[in-house]
Amino acid sequence: MSGLLAGKRLLVTGVITDASIAFSVAKLAQENGAQVVLTGYGRLSLVERIAKRLPEPAPVIEVDVTNTEHLAGLADRVREHVDGLDGVVHSIGFAPQSCLGGGFLDAPWEDVATALHVSTFSYKSLAMAALPLMSPGGAVVGLTFDATKAWPVYDWMGVAKAGLESASRYLALHLGKQGIRSNLVAAGPLRTIAAKSIPGFDQFEEAWTERAPLGWSLTDQEPAARACLALLSDWFPATTGEIVHVDGGYHAIGA
Repeated sequence: MSGLLAGKRLLVTGVITDASIAFSVAKLAQENGAQVVLTGYGRLSLVERIAKRLPEPAPVIEVDVTNTEHLAGLADRVREHVDGLDGVVHSIGFAPQSCLGGGFLDAPWEDVATALHVSTFSYKSLAMAALPLMSPGGAVVGLTFDATKAWPVYDWMGVAKAGLESASRYLALHLGKQGIRSNLVAAGPLRTIAAKSIPGFDQFEEAWTERAPLGWSLTDQEPAARACLALLSDWFPATTGEIVHVDGGYHAIGA
């Protein structure tokens, strides 16, 4: 099969519905020649049902990124379907409701710790769990939301994303000697399940659709997915520690 990712073997996390960025990544990856393995947690039957909507039904393995046993067994579970990995897509984020929607000053540490564990530390954890399957030329790609600014209602998830962006740079530093790249895609606001769970998220939607130089679709995940595929491919062999903005150019203009 020909394509940008011909022969690549990918582990894709974060598929919940077919509106997920991760679903678009998995779909386009298969259409471009990749073998895809998905992970799910909590609603595994839902992920398995969504996986059947891909061009080729993809296997699904259960992975809770905060569970050390799941992470320790990840490589063996993946080997049941592919003999190695060329890329890992981290599309995971979660924060308790107290951490969002204006609760920055009141959120308790226990909830903040959960947000940081799931949304930030898991990037390193997932990469290390997959590392035994990877070889030089491999890539880890994550999804972020521009953390250089403090956004209304995003609160501790914004802090978690800032940590994710830093973690990606450190992963680039430490995995570079093994020939493995780490990069992020900063997508503009999209109407995913994660976005809908944030009170007041419509503030982002209005700003982006009005001000992004290229315009912005709130329901088109493909531009962000295409950027992920490019970073997973062999076309960026010397790029690591980078954040690629896919937001219609919003990040580049003044408020």
